[in-house]
Amino acid sequence: MSTNQPQKNNEEEVDLGSLFVIIGRGFSKFFNFIGSVFTGIFHAFILILIFIKENIVKIGIATVIGIIAGVFLEVQSPKKYASELLIEPNFKSSLQLYNNVNYYNDLVKQKDTLKLQETFNLTKAEAASLKKFEIQAIKNEKDIVNAYDELILAVDTLTIKSYEFDQFKASFTNFDYKVHKVTVTASKSNVFEKLDDVIISSVVKNKYFNRLKELTNENLNITDSVYKENLAQIDSLRKVYMQVMLDEAKKEQSGTNIDLGGQNQSTKELELFETNRKIISDLRYIANEKSKKYEVINVISNFQPIGYEIKGISKNHAFQLGALGAGLMIFFLLLIKLNVYLNNYKK
Repeated sequence: MSTNQPQKNNEEEVDLGSLFVIIGRGFSKFFNFIGSVFTGIFHAFILILIFIKENIVKIGIATVIGIIAGVFLEVQSPKKYASELLIEPNFKSSLQLYNNVNYYNDLVKQKDTLKLQETFNLTKAEAASLKKFEIQAIKNEKDIVNAYDELILAVDTLTIKSYEFDQFKASFTNFDYKVHKVTVTASKSNVFEKLDDVIISSVVKNKYFNRLKELTNENLNITDSVYKENLAQIDSLRKVYMQVMLDEAKKEQSGTNIDLGGQNQSTKELELFETNRKIISDLRYIANEKSKKYEVINVISNFQPIGYEIKGISKNHAFQLGALGAGLMIFFLLLIKLNVYLNNYKK
């Protein structure tokens, strides 16, 4: 018994020693891997610096040539101005709005000055000054959440359980956002005031959207009238209950102990108060909906009469062509190095 015990202890010590050796090797390999990654990054950084050092003159010359060309182009190019229109389309009319704005932009690309004149009632010079039409959604996460809440209220519980928020968010398109921005670029600063009415009316004149607007407003007006009638009835009923409670109180004071359901009346009074509060809340919601759905398109902000001048380094031709010249030279030099490597690889 005494000889077996030391053997077992020795075996356990050997097993533990082997385990620690394995763990140590694992940590060593892990830290070696991390070290090799940082070494590779450092090596790549040094190669980039060596490449720039060897070719700094060529890259610099290409950049300077690009800047000179950009400055010349910047001086020759006329100034550009822009203005923005913020709108909130109703009744799913945003798709029509996007199509119309893209159509106007196609006319600009095709330089169809005559059609632009007729569409926006502009002079020939004003129509020719239009350079670009674009539209984009003002993306707001709150719009997605509100739309999902409306969906939950509109469908049954079983349906919504199979359609999670992430799926709904993935299917949410630019057309589904509430507010959209139309930006127009022109070489004249005072042509924008004539554009917004035409852009809006091109959608508003659609008979389908107008019919939807009329029906929606009719339904809202009917619901508003019904709720107001209900509110008046509840007020009348509350007055009756109050009068009954006062009469009961007088009877108790005169010594009569007959209980005609005073506690019940008190409970009904609270129920009426809660119903009254809910109807008032619904009336506020209807008033808000009527203000939003009164028009096919709600204008949040019109085009500014005088557009702002487009400036900035990223939009400057000197910066753009300088960066392009440097980029092309680097690409050309890398192609030469690749060609040399391939030739050496064959050997």
